[in-house]
Amino acid sequence: MSDLRSQTDAQIEKTRSGNPTFMAAVDALIEEARAFETGGNALSLGQGTPDFALPDANGKSVSLAALLQKGPVVVTFYRGGWCPYCNLELRALQSKLEEIHQLGAQLVAISPQKPDESLTQLEKQDLAFPVLSDQDAKVAQAFGVAWTVPDVLTEHMRKDRQLDLTAINNGNGNVLPIPATFVLNAKGEVVWRFVDVDYRKRAEPDDVIAALKGL
Repeated sequence: MSDLRSQTDAQIEKTRSGNPTFMAAVDALIEEARAFETGGNALSLGQGTPDFALPDANGKSVSLAALLQKGPVVVTFYRGGWCPYCNLELRALQSKLEEIHQLGAQLVAISPQKPDESLTQLEKQDLAFPVLSDQDAKVAQAFGVAWTVPDVLTEHMRKDRQLDLTAINNGNGNVLPIPATFVLNAKGEVVWRFVDVDYRKRAEPDDVIAALKGL
């Protein structure tokens, strides 16, 4: 099986081939957002993280404080189950979940989708880590990774993908988290992070593993 970066690169080329005009617009937007890409607004290394409690895909509340009681925590923000890059990322993280647990850490993923629509029933069965619903993007905002989506992207989602983000996210139609993954030590401090406004790029799970091994 190829690594996650190879899979997402292949997805980029697939989309670029099918819709080159849209992808060119995305490239231009990404270039305008390089300061955000490098995590200018995101929590910094060594910084403490705000606590949160969010519902999982089955409606059960999960808090960061409770997860930290067990040890280090990996927190990853993704756009939603409708995003192919997000699905690649979640599956790649699931493949490393046993190793993450062996290192004494917990993994949690956060998106703005409603709890009952964040995953299909099959996905709920296949993913063995909490997938939480941050519908108003307040947790993403607290972590500094909330992004007001440019019109070119919302129009693409509405027209080309037939996606109604307002319905999917229960009222939030234009704020999504940028792809971001934080490794927290047991004190809740950021010891490693990946932040990139280019939603086509994701943290490599092996890099997350390496960060956990460094604790």
